[in-house]
Amino acid sequence: MDWGKRFSTSFATGELPQEYKDLETRVDALRQAHLTLLKITKVFESEAYDYPSAISENISELSTSLGHGITAFAATNLKGTRIPAAWLHRSRLRLRNTRPCRMRLFGSARSASATPDCGYDREEPLAGALDVYAAGMDKVLLLRESSTTRPYGWNHLHPWQQNLNSAINVAMKARQAVRTSRLELDGAKQTLKSASPAKQEVARLQVENAEDDLVQKTEVAIALMQKVLSNPEPIKHLNELAKAQLIFYAVAAETLSTTQAELGAIELGCGGE
Repeated sequence: MDWGKRFSTSFATGELPQEYKDLETRVDALRQAHLTLLKITKVFESEAYDYPSAISENISELSTSLGHGITAFAATNLKGTRIPAAWLHRSRLRLRNTRPCRMRLFGSARSASATPDCGYDREEPLAGALDVYAAGMDKVLLLRESSTTRPYGWNHLHPWQQNLNSAINVAMKARQAVRTSRLELDGAKQTLKSASPAKQEVARLQVENAEDDLVQKTEVAIALMQKVLSNPEPIKHLNELAKAQLIFYAVAAETLSTTQAELGAIELGCGGE
């Protein structure tokens, strides 16, 4: 593609091409959504991610920010469609700071004896129910902290961050080179305006060279920004993250289903005469 001919009018007026500006907007929107997603998911790197109280003070705001970031990115790439505004979640998550195993210890301590009917002392069926529930939650906890089923594992987030960060940073450097080249072209034009007749030819050549340099750097920046937007690798990593979440929630659901069945049996066996 002959960018020099396409952009000659834009460069003559001191403006960057509209194609370039549109790509800048789209890449900036993607970058913001990417950074917000990393800010949120970084919380889940720790095994005790849902225990510190400080997280509960920020998670709602971060979720809202992510929604705005993704909506902005979609809006710039799906013009002509009806993209709803990001929904502001006003509720705040209240995260517990106690591990399920503590409840299990409490339940086990209370489950002093068993009966043939329901497996727990009829006088204290709640203690047995708590123990069953806590045992199920312990299994979910171990599953969540497993390297293979952890729903927000670093093994999925790190490739996403590394790949997309690298591509975006390269594109941002190319954009900075465009800005520098544009300033050099403006300086060359000012020199030409004030040049004496004897120096005008040299100054004119400097302007032409500066224009060629700007065209070349703009072409590189456009190619790199297009690569960021069409790169399949981040989609691959996002798919792997979704797979990990699917496995985790499926196994967790199966575990809780078993727990619920046991609780139902206790309820039927010890619910009253």
